[in-house]
Amino acid sequence: MKGKPPLQVATDKGVRADADARIVARLAAGDMDAATELYDRCAGQVLGLARRIVRNEGDAEEIVQDVFSQAWRTARAFDTSRGSVIGWLLIMTRTRSIDRLRARQSRPDTTAESYTDTLRAPGPSPSDQVLSDEQATRVREALVALPAPQRQALELAYFEGLTQSEIAERLTEPLGTVKTRVRTALMALRQGLRA
Repeated sequence: MKGKPPLQVATDKGVRADADARIVARLAAGDMDAATELYDRCAGQVLGLARRIVRNEGDAEEIVQDVFSQAWRTARAFDTSRGSVIGWLLIMTRTRSIDRLRARQSRPDTTAESYTDTLRAPGPSPSDQVLSDEQATRVREALVALPAPQRQALELAYFEGLTQSEIAERLTEPLGTVKTRVRTALMALRQGLRA
């Protein structure tokens, strides 16, 4: 008696796996009803895994949409000898979820900053403005004190955003000369601002 329930569960899994594989085959053939059936059968497990990984309901729902869209596009490549349909879908879910986490980590969370910006008074505080004005004056004075070729190379790099190669092209100077001018100018600025 104890052996029958596991056998029944295994049989049920086998029946489900075969049915899922037939649905994917129909999907590969372009049957849109198969897409609906596959979604109805597997979306709960896909959503559950996505939620556990990304811990954000909106992201998890987008991942589910992405996974089923990818399944529809790549159904012809599904191979039953490599695994089950649900395994295939869950691997896609895991991959997309990890990609979403990495993307989230690579871009800063600006929501907290936007709230603090709305709470602050517009513009810098008077003390910050005085410090900023003093620093700007010191930088301007240090720039004016540089020899003209160094100042020109630095201005092209920092105010126009040109690369050193582009500066060399514009000034018709060798790249090594431009690099030396920029490096020397930065060292002179650093010394001038420390004094």
